[in-house]
Amino acid sequence: MRVRRATAADAVLIANYNAAMARETEHLDLDRERLLQGVKAVLEDASKGLYWLAEVDGVAAGQLMLTFEWSDWRNGCFWWIQSVYVDPAHRGKGIYKLLHEHVLQQARAEVGVCGLRLYVDEGNTKAQEVYQRQGMRRTGYRIYETDFVLN
Repeated sequence: MRVRRATAADAVLIANYNAAMARETEHLDLDRERLLQGVKAVLEDASKGLYWLAEVDGVAAGQLMLTFEWSDWRNGCFWWIQSVYVDPAHRGKGIYKLLHEHVLQQARAEVGVCGLRLYVDEGNTKAQEVYQRQGMRRTGYRIYETDFVLN
């Protein structure tokens, strides 16, 4: 198993994983063309985010995306973990742990990174347990939004 940064050649795979994740966790069927263009936008502009893939024998088994939030309180940047997906055939084999540890190691080595954050659907208790096993803790914050695309 290894982790590598995704490239433009991975766009369709990532979009497929994102669509599967949205369907599985939030029962949403995303507009596939909009999704693919959104993935490509990240892959073309690292200021928007970074995708990481975990591979088993050269085959992508899982992914996550990082986005960035400046914290004036900490004078540093949080890395947000998003778009987490592990192919069902590879679940329970440490794929997310591998991705998380890779990102955590990079974050600790990067000057100016003050921590990792993520959000998870309240009903996704399996994912919450996984994140807690990786040393993450629940905060007191709730997320509010006004979404102009997905109502």
